[in-house]
Amino acid sequence: MRRRFAYLAALVYTVLALTLALASSAAAHNDGRGFYGATDDKVVTDAGFILIIFFPAFVFAMSMIQRRLEKRKEARKAASLPDATWRGGW
Repeated sequence: MRRRFAYLAALVYTVLALTLALASSAAAHNDGRGFYGATDDKVVTDAGFILIIFFPAFVFAMSMIQRRLEKRKEARKAASLPDATWRGGW
């Protein structure tokens, strides 16, 4: 446990040091324009439309996956229950 903690602490320290060391060069690269380059109103509007489409589609897809998983869970629960038909007797 102690060895794992030491490894994790060293990893966190290394990542933090690299982040601080590379942050200034990352900000100065490409005159601060980012990966895409110079942006105008059309680019920003298109990015907004992409976000408007993405999030409802993502929620819908995740809901369908959850629905499918719930149906499987309910089927598994129903299969594990004993047969409830009346067999006579008291």
